[in-house]
Amino acid sequence: METETQTERTQPSRASQDLSEAIKEATKEVHTQAENTEFMRNFQKGQVTREGFKLVMASLYHIYTALEEEIERIRDSPAFAPVYFPEELHRRAALEQDMAFWYGPRWRLAIPCSPATSCYVQRLHEVGHAEPELLVAHAYTRYLGDLSGGQVLKKIAQKALGLPGSGEGLAFFTFPGVPNATTFKQLYRARMNSLEMTPEVRRRVLDEAKAAFLLNIQLFEELQGLLTPESQNQSPPQTPGLHHRASGREQDPSPAGAPRGKAPLPSHSPAPLLPWVLTLLTFLVATVAVRLYAL
Repeated sequence: METETQTERTQPSRASQDLSEAIKEATKEVHTQAENTEFMRNFQKGQVTREGFKLVMASLYHIYTALEEEIERIRDSPAFAPVYFPEELHRRAALEQDMAFWYGPRWRLAIPCSPATSCYVQRLHEVGHAEPELLVAHAYTRYLGDLSGGQVLKKIAQKALGLPGSGEGLAFFTFPGVPNATTFKQLYRARMNSLEMTPEVRRRVLDEAKAAFLLNIQLFEELQGLLTPESQNQSPPQTPGLHHRASGREQDPSPAGAPRGKAPLPSHSPAPLLPWVLTLLTFLVATVAVRLYAL
């Protein structure tokens, strides 16, 4: 009993720990899952195709459009206002530049959206409307992760795809409003740690941070099933699993009974477009792995 008391005294309680550190600790397991995948290693080797990268960027456009729509709605709320940094962090405008580069002037009609991307988008809108205080979890895991790992991924894609050094097609990875990433991340964490929330809200924020990473991991697991020998031997169906949609809200409801803080599983599976699958898996899992511990 005495030993347990000493341990409790030397380790900060979950409630007294800074929110940023608590999120890092809560998401440690999903980071390990992402880090130990062969797809992350493949991406680091530069095994990425041009067509696959286009699809990845399209997914990011849909995700950030949804996230920033919801952020704009609650930007003046005490639950989010301290971490509202649109000039420094928002990615939608940069991704619009990238969409024009990859898909041409009529990109809004051409960009695809995978079922798992739709699932992510749906979760963001669901949280934004029902529990907006949880958006801080999504903002933190996405923005600071991309700010941390963006330059690494940018260099890999630039080299693998033979893209110009001036950065065309990779605006997403550039943060011109952040001259010093380390200093800015310190500011962001301090602002986030200053947010006032009840113990119950704090618990749900931590759960939502895990859900944010699980949305990426679940995409990996969904597509991994297509890589079995049985799937590879099947003929592709006539209707592809990717669909085109406007950047507005996904209308499909969440599965009934989905637990709070857990990412809903996609309700339909994409067709086995294996070249795209390999690239998308590699990129998204690499993003999770490279980002998390740089937060």
